[in-house]
Amino acid sequence: MGKILVTGATGFTGSNICRRLIETGEDVVAFVRPGPQVASLQAMGVECRIVDIKDADSVNQHFDGIDRVYHIAAAYRTEHVDTMEFFQVNVEATRNLLNAAKNAGVQRFVHSSTVGVQGEITEPPAAEDYRFEPGDHYQESKKEGELLALRYCAEGLPVSVVRPVGIYGPGDTRFLKLFRPISKKMFVMIGSGESLYHMTYIDDLVDGFILAGTKPEAVGEVFTIGGERYTTLRELVDTIAEVLGKPRPFLRVPFKPVYTASVLCDAICRPLGISPPLYPRRVEFFSKSRAFSIEKAQRMLGYAPKVGLREGLARTAAWYRQEGLIAS
Repeated sequence: MGKILVTGATGFTGSNICRRLIETGEDVVAFVRPGPQVASLQAMGVECRIVDIKDADSVNQHFDGIDRVYHIAAAYRTEHVDTMEFFQVNVEATRNLLNAAKNAGVQRFVHSSTVGVQGEITEPPAAEDYRFEPGDHYQESKKEGELLALRYCAEGLPVSVVRPVGIYGPGDTRFLKLFRPISKKMFVMIGSGESLYHMTYIDDLVDGFILAGTKPEAVGEVFTIGGERYTTLRELVDTIAEVLGKPRPFLRVPFKPVYTASVLCDAICRPLGISPPLYPRRVEFFSKSRAFSIEKAQRMLGYAPKVGLREGLARTAAWYRQEGLIAS
């Protein structure tokens, strides 16, 4: 059997995919950049190849022996990411990998997209064929990368696309923005709390990726991989409070004044090179619904989420406390 390549292996999702593959006896290769996280992958048993995926020659030179690909690497929203970087990584680097995979005769290529390509979900739950409506450069670049991958599939490369939903779990810190203020009894709900949110525990997401890379019927298809159910933001916040042993937050402020303030704050701070203390996208988190159907993955892949929301949040809270990220 050939080797399995994982890009983005030093990140949260990629490292968990590597761990699962190693545990099941697979021979795993990671394309990485030099850095302290490489050692942990090597200790896990991953063969690390120093490759710049934006460099086509570098990619082609290191594709020997690759049989299956999980392309997780991406340029994500961080404060100082240039707009062009989204397209260079999420589209052009993806093209480099697809070309190399096609030339090498790779048997399966799983491309990680995002449900963000569908924007706000106004008619939930959204299935895979719900309309595209990316809301920023990151989402637009992920849409282009997804469509590019599917074009290569039409040309003969066995591609599957996975759109993860609200990834969380031990090892990830993105949801500290909720856990930390709730743990300090300082959380304030912006708006009604009735918008919908969908979470996916990391172990379930890895299940979805593995299925998409092994099931023959997955080729040429797009799959949304999410948790067993979505909730209102209010229910999510209350459940986090419950697993933390804290009272349910009750403070609430209207959405519109806060959103207006965030737009003004952003407009003033960014030209001055100052990180805005309040910015529109963070406020929009409280108003935009993100609720998805996982029926297609259940039906075609046999995908079955195993970790319920409360259990997953409890495990995440325990890890945050263990790492000193929130108080015990």
